[in-house]
Amino acid sequence: MSAKKRKPAGARAVSARSSSGQTSPLKKFERPIATARCRVLLVDDHPMTREGLAAIINRQAGLQVCAEANSPAEAMSILHKSRPDLMVSDMTMPGRSGLEFIRDVHAQWPDLAILALSMHDEMLYAERVLRAGARGYVMKDAGSGRLLEVIQLVLSGQSYVSPQMSARILDPMTGLRPRGSTSPIEKLSDREFEVFQLFGSGKSTKEVAKALNLSSKTVDVHRARIKDKLQIEWVNALIQYAVRWVETQTKEN
Repeated sequence: MSAKKRKPAGARAVSARSSSGQTSPLKKFERPIATARCRVLLVDDHPMTREGLAAIINRQAGLQVCAEANSPAEAMSILHKSRPDLMVSDMTMPGRSGLEFIRDVHAQWPDLAILALSMHDEMLYAERVLRAGARGYVMKDAGSGRLLEVIQLVLSGQSYVSPQMSARILDPMTGLRPRGSTSPIEKLSDREFEVFQLFGSGKSTKEVAKALNLSSKTVDVHRARIKDKLQIEWVNALIQYAVRWVETQTKEN
C-alpha cells in the first residue's frame, strides 16, 4: 500500500528519493499484494517509549505497528518475518552504533523506509543518518502531530529533516556559511564519529575494532585523526573527553 502523498505544513523535503522500481540481489520483503495498513517496526530500548509510539501510530487509519524490538540485534532477527514498510529507530541503544545499524539495514533491505527518532542534536546526527540510508530524522520533542506527518512523507518516498537542518545542508551549495551547532564533533567523519562514540562508551581499541569489524591498527589511525581534528594532544585526554560527551548525550536521551 502506498501512502498518500502530501507535504506537511512546516516540513521540508531535502530530496525526493523513491525506492519504487528498485531491483537488487539483496534481501527484499515479499509483501502481500493488498495490505490494509502500512506496517511499522519500532526499535527503541525503552519499553514506555515504544508503548507510547505504538499507541500514537495505531490510532491512524493507514498505519499499524507490526513489531517492536528493544535492540538492533533483535530488530535484525525479526525484520524479514515482520515485513515492515517503515522502521522507526532510536539512535542510542545497547549493542552497536545507531549509524552502523541503519547502514546495515539499508544495505540488506534497500526498499525499506527508515526514520530515525532521537533526542540527540540533529546538527550532529541528521546528515549522517541520511548518508547511512535513512529517509528522515526527527527529534523526540517534535510532537506526535509532526511525527505522523513525517511518517507519511517518508512513506511517500521523500526525505525529511527540520527546516533548520535543511537550510544548513543547503547552505554550502549556495555559498553561505553553515549555521547552527558549532560543536567540534561535526569535524569528524562518520567512521571517526562512530569510533569516538565507542571510546566514549568505555570500549578498548580491540573492542572498538571488533564492534566495527576493523583492525586495531585502523582504529589507531582513526583515533589519531580524531585527536588532530579535536586538537587534543594525549590519548587519555581524548578518552576522557569522549566519555564526558557520551554521558551528556545519554542524559539528554
